[in-house]
Amino acid sequence: MRGLWPDHNPLRRASDRAEAAIIAGLAVAFLIGAPLIALAVWHLAVSTAFTTTQAQHAGLRPVPARVLADAPQSYSYGVLVPARWKAPDGAGRSGRIAVRPGTQAGATVTVWARPSGRLARTPMSTFESAFQADVTAAMAMPCWGIFLLCAGVLSRRLLDARRLAAWDADWLAMDRRGSTGANPGP
Repeated sequence: MRGLWPDHNPLRRASDRAEAAIIAGLAVAFLIGAPLIALAVWHLAVSTAFTTTQAQHAGLRPVPARVLADAPQSYSYGVLVPARWKAPDGAGRSGRIAVRPGTQAGATVTVWARPSGRLARTPMSTFESAFQADVTAAMAMPCWGIFLLCAGVLSRRLLDARRLAAWDADWLAMDRRGSTGANPGP
């Protein structure tokens, strides 16, 4: 940190002062931006989650469905089996639904149906949507930090290229003076 601190050192180049300012700016951008970005991402994730309340307002209703065949054992989250259910308007429907592996024929499971009787995906619970929003917001902060780190690395490379070009120009000017401009020493 001491080498980056701005002072009145005559040997410190403008690129060194620019690097110190960039590092300070990136640190401030992270400290101020990370909480704001996390809050914005959390709010966006909560507002876009398809929750049970939103599903009910959209006309979806939970209906009981009777499983018609045994579900095979599997290591997946759900297997498709034939089932029968009643639509919210009272009409009987049948089709394939996803159930837990090993569910027995005759078991009753809850599915979500549109007023027409067509099945819809199961909405998230309030806890699930809040948890998803929390995880998304928590992941936004490291992503912001990685973005700023990449910006810092890029600016450092550009400044290093500028420093090397300046050193090359200084050495070239030193070579042109030759032995007459150099101090012969003792």
